[in-house]
Amino acid sequence: MLPNSVKTRVTSGGVSIGTMMFEFNTTGIGRLAANAGAEFAVYDMEHSGWGIESIRMLIATTPRPNLVPIVRIPTTQYHFVSRVLDMGAMGIMAPMVETADEARLLVQSAKYPPIGRRGAAFSIAHDDYRNDSIPEVVRSSNAEVLLIAQVETAKGLGNLDEIASVAGIDVLWIGLYDLANSMGLPGQMQHPEIQAAIDRVIEACRTYGKVPAVLVTSVDEGRAQIARGFRLVAFGGDVWIYQTALAQGLAALRS
Repeated sequence: MLPNSVKTRVTSGGVSIGTMMFEFNTTGIGRLAANAGAEFAVYDMEHSGWGIESIRMLIATTPRPNLVPIVRIPTTQYHFVSRVLDMGAMGIMAPMVETADEARLLVQSAKYPPIGRRGAAFSIAHDDYRNDSIPEVVRSSNAEVLLIAQVETAKGLGNLDEIASVAGIDVLWIGLYDLANSMGLPGQMQHPEIQAAIDRVIEACRTYGKVPAVLVTSVDEGRAQIARGFRLVAFGGDVWIYQTALAQGLAALRS
């Protein structure tokens, strides 16, 4: 597997900034993001409606390893994890992780034996169709893949320590909007209970050696979250960035 610069950076204490993709499944979107300076792109299957063929195209046209392709699968099931990894994804984000068993399933599905139970397929897309040493492909794949568990429900927050203690999980990504909904506080991001939940996730990351991650929708929010301790930060998503920039330009012209 190609070196995962994002995993190296964040697991050694650095910060990595990227973006998310929900709408523009085009052959150029990965290169656009890379040329803009994004270090990773999360291609979303949970909310976008994208199927496996769209994800395959998006990964194939991502300029790896300069832009690290991460896929948010719709749910933690083996066939989603293994297929997108075989296509060349360098990271997996699992939504709605609520128990340590679900976190362990992600690790088991993503890692080759003896760590996990990922099925063997070599000289295909994930290793750029090269006929490399199989032991080295297994070693590098297990080492380089970035595994992200989303903590975004009240149940997941209640099981935070158990989830954070699972070996092989690299990142805990707090899903603020889903978490607020789950806690009966939709849209209330500044509510004391939401702020306390953020602190809990960051502290759990410190305790168990995980990387805290979050989505931000503005530069000011991003700076504040990095200062707070988040080290994997997604700046917006394609649909929101496009709409915001277009609205600003049109309003400026009309004024």
